[in-house]
Amino acid sequence: MTEPAPTPFVRPDVATFLAYLNNLPGPRTYEMTPAQARAAMLAMSDVADLPKGELAVRRDVTIPGPAGPIAARLFDARETRAPGPAVVFYHGGGWVVGDVDTHASFTAEMARQLDLPVISVDYRLAPEAPFPAAVEDAEAAARWVAGSPAELGLAVTGLVTSGDSAGGNLAIVVAAALRDAPAAVPVIVQAPIYPATDATRDYASFAAFCDGYLLTRETMGWFGGHYRPVADDPRFSPLVGEVEGMPRAVIVAAGLDPLRDQGRAYAAALALAGVPVTYQEAAGNIHGFITLRRAIPSSQQDVAAFLLAVKAAVLAAAVP
Repeated sequence: MTEPAPTPFVRPDVATFLAYLNNLPGPRTYEMTPAQARAAMLAMSDVADLPKGELAVRRDVTIPGPAGPIAARLFDARETRAPGPAVVFYHGGGWVVGDVDTHASFTAEMARQLDLPVISVDYRLAPEAPFPAAVEDAEAAARWVAGSPAELGLAVTGLVTSGDSAGGNLAIVVAAALRDAPAAVPVIVQAPIYPATDATRDYASFAAFCDGYLLTRETMGWFGGHYRPVADDPRFSPLVGEVEGMPRAVIVAAGLDPLRDQGRAYAAALALAGVPVTYQEAAGNIHGFITLRRAIPSSQQDVAAFLLAVKAAVLAAAVP
């Protein structure tokens, strides 16, 4: 007889939020048009995340892209700063929804806690621009920042690529691209948050958490149907590509996330390849927690722990 699967640990504030979310009336993401889903995500960020807080610099910039200008925003806790690393951040949203505004609270916190400039990138979204448009924009943005352009007003000595979910995927893919074809300065740390890393095989966490834990099977299918990726292309499934020679990594996953095991597998592959890696798992928390810090207050601890680890990795990367 097969033993029943153990009941997963769910934090009390996560359980309260999921009960609220799963009983909301109206259409689910996969029942919306992309425009409707984008508006819903922006509205949710206003009520579920914390205020953006104070920063010395919050300035829009324009990046030359392969298909036209790419909008981006610079977040910095300092008005001026000495030469140093900069973070290039890619928002989550399944390559279909999300933008600089939906993640502005987190990127502002990142700039404050890391004491580094953060450039948040509004890459092209599907279905208007399917795979690999987001990858092309993400790489172009990183190369632009690496070149310390005058419009940015920073002397950049190294890059930290970061992002959540789809953006975490882009952070990894860009780090690999700049490993293989170096930019003006290198990626010194990759810091993906609950990233998608491998669409070529089944993972147990997908079956365990694809219903009732915010990121559902239907929504993931809706994202994929719009993005239209090639499953075994390393620009979509970086775990099937070469991981040797990648920059040191800080990876955080969520314990109740369908993508959890993809984060675990990527961290393990890096470690086996000799890449320094810090892996954290937010036990009892769900996908999307970095933009749910008001709705799920315990997420603030997960974010703080992640940023502390990223700060340590940046310091370690600066040591020859």
